Amino acid sequence: MAYELYYWDGIQGRGEFVRLALEEAGADYLDVAQSGAGAQKMMEYLHGRHGYLKTPFAPPFLRDGDLVISHVANILHYLGPKLGLVPPDEASRIYAHGLQLTIADFVAEVHDTHHPISTADYYEDQREEAKNRTKAFLKHRVPKFIGYFNRLIGANPGRSGLILGTELSYVDLSLFQLCEGLAYAFPRAMANFDQDYPLVAALRDKVRDRPAIAAYIKSGRRIPLNESGIFRHYPELDQDPG
Repeated sequence: MAYELYYWDGIQGRGEFVRLALEEAGADYLDVAQSGAGAQKMMEYLHGRHGYLKTPFAPPFLRDGDLVISHVANILHYLGPKLGLVPPDEASRIYAHGLQLTIADFVAEVHDTHHPISTADYYEDQREEAKNRTKAFLKHRVPKFIGYFNRLIGANPGRSGLILGTELSYVDLSLFQLCEGLAYAFPRAMANFDQDYPLVAALRDKVRDRPAIAAYIKSGRRIPLNESGIFRHYPELDQDPG
């Protein structure tokens, strides 16, 4: 039975981190939002019509038979061993999960650059606050997070250019997505990205050149980044590299 991925239609968002893992592994999956009954099926789950234990808080969530798994890091922790996208030992699996949770923290901070006050209000209602939040994000938070991952790649004893071990993991795929999203949202601020974080940039290119990922990008099934997702390009929030 194919995996079923539930996420909002028309945006990459958090769902893309799961899509990349499924695509890299060549897994049989259905992106439910792209099907005719996608929205209805998702709302049935969110409203608890499939039972208390299957009620996720919000998408993305993954259905594998009778099992429903919510939250990106949790989904990838579940899929990693099944798809061969994490080393088999417990210590590596826990380490990878922790890295993915750190990525989730960073993604939340990306979102808050354009919605620093409330998700209930439009960006236009909090534009000035967004400018201040983004300035601090670009100056302090990007170097803190991306610099951390750059150091980890360099410290990997496998010397593979990957984040852990010698084989590609779902964390590498998620780092690729972070790079793509930052470049889209803040092209000016990220102008020196490859020089500032050379190991992360090399990992990004390595992932992009993977046959399955390259085919996915060219297929037209990868939803373009846009101003409805997490990574949004508002020119007034971008700035020259610091």
